[in-house]
Amino acid sequence: MLSDKLFYWLFQSRPDRILNLLDAQLADAGGYRFSAPALKEREYRLDGLFLPPPERPELPALILEAQMGPDPGFLRRLYAESARLLQQEPSIHPWQVVVITPSRQLNFGASEPVAEFLDCRVQWVELLPERWRTGASKFHRLLALLVQPEAEIQEAVRELGNDTPGAIPAEASSQADSSQADSAELLTLIPTIVLARFNDRPLQEICTMTGLTVEDFTQSVAYREIFGLGEAQEAAKMTLRQLNRRCGPLSEGTTARIQALPVEKLEALADALLDFQGPADLASWLAGNA
Repeated sequence: MLSDKLFYWLFQSRPDRILNLLDAQLADAGGYRFSAPALKEREYRLDGLFLPPPERPELPALILEAQMGPDPGFLRRLYAESARLLQQEPSIHPWQVVVITPSRQLNFGASEPVAEFLDCRVQWVELLPERWRTGASKFHRLLALLVQPEAEIQEAVRELGNDTPGAIPAEASSQADSSQADSAELLTLIPTIVLARFNDRPLQEICTMTGLTVEDFTQSVAYREIFGLGEAQEAAKMTLRQLNRRCGPLSEGTTARIQALPVEKLEALADALLDFQGPADLASWLAGNA
């Protein structure tokens, strides 16, 4: 799963999204600045650091760690790296750690040695639906696509798409417009999140699993930025040009599938097409790779 790159993209353009995952927040919290600093000595890079605006010193700095699988050394490492950051960044005063994980019940090692740290400083954002807190935000439920059983993903995607803000009083129309815009933006992240999880699967299989279309992926700005679609588009143009010569004109559907391939798949197709004798060979290759 490409979780590190995914979480960096999710927060670098909209740092205040992290506030949607917290149980409680100070009034009017916002204006956070996001980075992913490398800690000295071991050159360990945090998943994220959210610094509050200078004019709001009462807001805590938020240290983000995404831990998607068991690791018996995780709790001790989390404690040590948090302390190393505080040593490295003396400007940080109030602070809190946010851990995104399927469940805090995974094997993260013994909690007793760092119990006070866990009780006072760490907030868990658990992604498995049975671990959700009451009133989980839409962003929280969106991230849950990273861990939900495959058989439930299509229904979860459908529910996210149907979950639109209800009627809002006229005096709150400005806030309602903002809420609707945020909701629409979150929906554009669905293709990116499922692809980050199933990046080793053919795109057509992912579409079948989620109910999404190839166009949903190719039109997603997040997908383009995270998976380097700009580079892929150039590779796709060259590959399509060669395929048209060897296999004849391609249908819109076939062209869209090829345009959605990541760079490494396009490179593999460019090598394979040298042996193609016609459209049947391309169809066979796509069946096994896209």
